[in-house]
Amino acid sequence: MKPIQDALLLLQAPRRVFITTHHKPDGDAIGSMLGLYHYLVKRGHSVVDVSPSELPDFLMWMPGVEHLYNYEAGSKICDAALRDSEVIFCVDFNDYSRTKHLTAQLEQATQPKILIDHHLLPKPVWDYGMSLPEKSSTCEMIYDFINLAGDNELIDETIASCLYTGVLTDTGSFRFNSTAASTHRMVADLKEKGLAHSIIHEHINDSWSLKRMQFLGYILLEKMEVVHKYNSGIIALSREDLKVWNVSAGDTEGLVNYPLNIAGIRFSTLITERGDEVKLSFRSKGNFDVSTFAREHFNGGGHFNASGGRSNLSFSETVARFKEILSDIHPR
Repeated sequence: MKPIQDALLLLQAPRRVFITTHHKPDGDAIGSMLGLYHYLVKRGHSVVDVSPSELPDFLMWMPGVEHLYNYEAGSKICDAALRDSEVIFCVDFNDYSRTKHLTAQLEQATQPKILIDHHLLPKPVWDYGMSLPEKSSTCEMIYDFINLAGDNELIDETIASCLYTGVLTDTGSFRFNSTAASTHRMVADLKEKGLAHSIIHEHINDSWSLKRMQFLGYILLEKMEVVHKYNSGIIALSREDLKVWNVSAGDTEGLVNYPLNIAGIRFSTLITERGDEVKLSFRSKGNFDVSTFAREHFNGGGHFNASGGRSNLSFSETVARFKEILSDIHPR
């Protein structure tokens, strides 16, 4: 993979650009995609941004979301845009399989592909890019990319709002170890460019539906299992649980973090049965590496303290298997 500086030559003249991110996108995925979208449009490029699946409700306020295509809702127009593009940006994922329905199309595409991502162990399939796991978020890397191009003055309140959303959500409101001095310097610059950070906090944290709040109460009372012996917390949600509560996209966002609020808990896991898949989300505090854990046991990966995986076993078998593994590793 060539350094991303070399890719700037591709963008000297107006291009048809395709941007995509991972399946089931979060704040950093959508923030980095839309932040890059607004920047490239200001540079005169024709841009199509495609999410592999629907957005969670709490992100539908974001500026430019009306321009974003949902691949699951309209694959033909997305496929046509990909074929017609001259440059492809892939943000906040490092393996084509993370896009799910777009995997084969990206593998077959011959246009130059540019990676901007902060996950560990990227696949060697991109032509250009930057992969920096030490960065707080892909949104911070989009900010760095804009500065690398010498275009800091193009960052306006719209771009700032998109980038701040990803930094806010991926750092756990700036509490994770990935929050560096550079992260705060970025936010200071965004504030000077008109960022209204309190409004974004309100959109992210203070706009829950009554149903979602009641669902959280049910989870904490009935579904959270705390295993003090192993410094761990587990939340396991079956397909029936999600059906009874009519769970929408985004309603499970952040659930995996709640057990970590309990004194002594160092490792938290959310196991969710959706359709024919069983997904696992892992979070940790301190020196327990959940990226390696996910990679070794559940076909996954991610960051040192935040990662995910999947299981080919049934829901009940996955929960049982996870508890067997937990008894062997004793997180500290």
